[in-house]
Amino acid sequence: MPSFDIVSEIDKHELDNAVQQTRREIETRFDFKGTDASIEQTEEGLVLRANSEGRVDGTYSVLQDKVLRRKLSLKILDPQKVQPAGGQMYRQLVKLREGIATEKAKEIVKIIKDSKLKVQASIQGETVRVTGKKRDDLQAVIAMLKEKDLELPLQYKNFRD
Repeated sequence: MPSFDIVSEIDKHELDNAVQQTRREIETRFDFKGTDASIEQTEEGLVLRANSEGRVDGTYSVLQDKVLRRKLSLKILDPQKVQPAGGQMYRQLVKLREGIATEKAKEIVKIIKDSKLKVQASIQGETVRVTGKKRDDLQAVIAMLKEKDLELPLQYKNFRD
């Protein structure tokens, strides 16, 4: 029986490349000279630092540009509020969205069931497996989910006939 998995993963290599390119650009751009702007990758996510809120926002916009150029979705970025970091420095934590939370998985399953297509959706950890008798029904599910704005970058993997 044909099936596929709906997952939400980040290509770590491409994200690392985007962070490196952002770091290089803020080090060389004239409007960032003397602002102590930096970006670093931590376990929590990405930490942006600069000596003003405007420079932190500027660093974030450079990061967005590099993420898009690496063909990653902007939905993986979850920016938090800019906060003072002591002295004249400001910092912003940008969390990374990865994996499908149980609530979102239930929402995806509900959307699929409400579509009245002849498919079954089941939650398996951080993935949603969709099975059906016809390949066309599975492709219709993918097209329908792409139209919905689910605030998650979804990928469709393990398509099997």
